[in-house]
Amino acid sequence: MDLFEPGSGSQVHDFNGGILASGLFWTLPVPDEALWVSHNGRRAVLEVEDLAVLDSFQFFGPNQTPASVSCRVEWRADDEFVPRGKGNTVPPEDPAAFLGDVAPARSTGVFACSEFGFAFEARGDTKPGGWAQVARERNGVFLS
Repeated sequence: MDLFEPGSGSQVHDFNGGILASGLFWTLPVPDEALWVSHNGRRAVLEVEDLAVLDSFQFFGPNQTPASVSCRVEWRADDEFVPRGKGNTVPPEDPAAFLGDVAPARSTGVFACSEFGFAFEARGDTKPGGWAQVARERNGVFLS
């Protein structure tokens, strides 16, 4: 999660999970119970509290301080599901080698970060022209 200075657009905080030995960054595992999906798949909620992260103040910045992030994001489908993907009819490395149903959605979220002497909270929802979706998908060995 990044925070930018109003007006200038300069980045002042970069809350992240660090960089793994594999090179993967900006991702952290969360407990299974942090994600809830309704039985019909039309609503999903991700809720995480006090996830330990680092604030490097700028993307790949040299200075880091311990911080924590909390968030609650909700997605609600606001239209019908549409089938997507080509499944096994294309080679496995093809980007269309999946099958799924996708519906446009509306999303809302609350995000909070804190560290020594600094904290902020942001709230928002999908704006006109924004983009969110919910989907049910299977790929790889799950296509068989």
